[in-house]
Amino acid sequence: MSVVNGKVVAITGASSGIGEATGRLLAERGAAVVLGARRAERLDALVGEIRSGGGRALACVIDVTQRADVERLVERAVEEFGRLDVLVNNAGISKIGPLSDGDVDGWSAMIDVNVRGVLHGIAAALPVFRRQGRGHLVTTVSTAGLKIVPAQAVYAGTKNAVRTILEGLRQESTDGVVRTTSVSPGFVRTELADSIDNAEEREQIRRKVEEFALDPAAVARAIAFAIEQPDDVEIGDITIRPTVQN
Repeated sequence: MSVVNGKVVAITGASSGIGEATGRLLAERGAAVVLGARRAERLDALVGEIRSGGGRALACVIDVTQRADVERLVERAVEEFGRLDVLVNNAGISKIGPLSDGDVDGWSAMIDVNVRGVLHGIAAALPVFRRQGRGHLVTTVSTAGLKIVPAQAVYAGTKNAVRTILEGLRQESTDGVVRTTSVSPGFVRTELADSIDNAEEREQIRRKVEEFALDPAAVARAIAFAIEQPDDVEIGDITIRPTVQN
C-alpha cells in the first residue's frame, strides 16, 4: 500500500496539466485530494472521474491571487477530511517576452500568481501544519530559474524568488514539523504556453512542447515520490526535464 494512502492533499492549479495529473495520481494511491483552480467545469469533471474510480476528491473554485480563496481551500480540506497533510502550490502563469517589451502588466500578473499565490498558500497552511505537528509544502518552480535565457528573465525571477522563500522556510523549520519540496520541471505538455501574450515566444514554446515535452504524469510521479518519504526525510529539490532538453 502506498504511503500516500490516507493523506489529505490540497492542490492549486488543479484543473489541467501538472496539477490535474498530480490529483489523479495521488487519488489513485489513496489520498483524499482537494482540487483548487478557477475553472469550475474542469474541476467538477475531474472530481467526478476520481470519484467514479473509487477515489476521494473535492473541488474548490479559487484564485490564488486572493488570500481568502486559498484560505478557503485549506479550510475545506480540514472541514471535510479532518486535516491537511500536503499543500501542492502548483498554480502558475508565464508572461514571457523580452524586457524591452515593457510588459509591466504581465510582470505584475506573474508576481501575483507565481509569488504572491505561493505566499498565500504558505500563510494558509502553516498554522494548520503547526497545530497538527506535521505538514508538507510542495511547490512547482521551473528549470527556467536554473538556466536563465532571453525573454524569460521576469518569469525565472518569480520562480527563483519562490525557491529562495522555500529555502528560508526550510531553515526556519528544522524542528521536523514542516517539510518543503521545490519541483523544477523542464518542458511539460501543459497549457502554460496559453498564458504567453508574445506571439513569437508562444509559438516557440509550443513547438518545443510538441517536439519533446514530458507528460505531466512524469512530474506527478516526482511529486508523489517526495510525499511518500518518511516524515524524517525531506526531498528538498527535484529537477525533472526531458532527456533531450538542453
